[in-house]
Amino acid sequence: MHSAYRHLTDGRTVLVTRQPMNGGGWVATFDDVTERRRTEERMTHLAHHDMLTGLPNRSMFRERLDLALEDTAATPLAIFSLDLDRFKAVNDTWGHPAGDWLLKSVAERLQRCLHNENDVVARFGGDEFVIIQFNFKGIANAEKLAKRIIETIGKPFRDKSREMHIGISLGIAVFPDDGGDADTLLRNADTALYRAKSEGRNQYRFFEPGMDAMVQARRALEIDLETALPRQEFDLDFQPIMNIASGEIVGAEALMRWHSPTRGTVAPDSFIPVAEDTGLIVPLGEWALRKACTAAADWPAGLRVAVNVSAVQLKSGSFARSVISALAFSGVPADRLELEITETVLMDESEAVLRTLRQLRELGVRIALDDFGTGYSSLGYLRRFPVDKIKIDRSFIHDLGNRDAAAIVRTVIGLGAELGITVTAEGVETEAQLDILRGNGCTEAQGYLIGVPSTAAEIQRLLKSRALHSQTG
Repeated sequence: MHSAYRHLTDGRTVLVTRQPMNGGGWVATFDDVTERRRTEERMTHLAHHDMLTGLPNRSMFRERLDLALEDTAATPLAIFSLDLDRFKAVNDTWGHPAGDWLLKSVAERLQRCLHNENDVVARFGGDEFVIIQFNFKGIANAEKLAKRIIETIGKPFRDKSREMHIGISLGIAVFPDDGGDADTLLRNADTALYRAKSEGRNQYRFFEPGMDAMVQARRALEIDLETALPRQEFDLDFQPIMNIASGEIVGAEALMRWHSPTRGTVAPDSFIPVAEDTGLIVPLGEWALRKACTAAADWPAGLRVAVNVSAVQLKSGSFARSVISALAFSGVPADRLELEITETVLMDESEAVLRTLRQLRELGVRIALDDFGTGYSSLGYLRRFPVDKIKIDRSFIHDLGNRDAAAIVRTVIGLGAELGITVTAEGVETEAQLDILRGNGCTEAQGYLIGVPSTAAEIQRLLKSRALHSQTG
């Protein structure tokens, strides 16, 4: 018996089977197998391609990479490990259909970035993509592609009436310098990606041998951080805030402290970014809100408590509920709570975030813009979302003797007065600084001159004695 496929000009496929007869001769049967062949081809395609974007999937990518590395004349190549920045925020804000549309759009843009027809871009799942750059001609060659990708993905994605902003981080490993097999190359590209994300995102990093130790240390920190909250290793200190004109303490800012049994006291600068990357900042932020409000419930009436809020918390979808819950649990009136956000929150200009902030403000919660002047400081933010307070970053106060810094501080104070916004100077350490601020009409000050960060019990004693002094004075 002999079988063969015949492809007809109209696109159909026929299976021709010839069977010899006993008395000689042949019987030929013709089967129209068009649909069966299409199904087989479709199944083969699905096994090797990502259903959403149509890009090669992990298994096809590995086949392609393994083949390239098995070639005895294998030329140098670069592996790019890519991960989208702020993709989760898009999914949370706009929903999964918008997230799927965005992933397809990213896939199209990535393919357009590849100028060599042999280069491969694959989707490994979620918002992870990987690229093989063939005909690799050195570091500058890979850098050119990395910069092109960052610039291309950084441009807004417009879908109907929506405009989505994301970024992309890249880790790059080079064959043969960074590994002779697929597993090592992919692992090292991932390590470099991890480094890029931990250093601020929307950038690329090449693999370096010392990175492994850095990644191990970072992962160990993440593991310790995960167990720290259930083990009650966190605490809050409070730093007093003073009204400059009256000299009265008007409230205090809650500052998170991590007392690790193995690491000692860990600075917020070291653990907050990690908590944001892992999403742990959401439960940690809820704990801080409740703890701060509970402490403020024992303070003299009218004194405000300020709590720092991360952009990740605001985008979590449960933030407004956690604020209302903390107020209800503690019995503190909404107008005694001040939420400190940074400019990056308003920069994102997500409608969901602005809606959440407006909702809380309508309840009476005050919104303060922290570290003012260190970011982009677009006055458009203040028009789009009017805040209650601007906090001048400590770096400007430290350099008040410098003419430029003094001019910026005067301008911000003047801006606050024009807009009816409270202006608080952070990091006030000397009487000379306080005199300049007073002379320029700054509303509030905080810093070591006013009071050092203290425990909840110490701050309560300080506030009650001040309140008692003002009543008897």
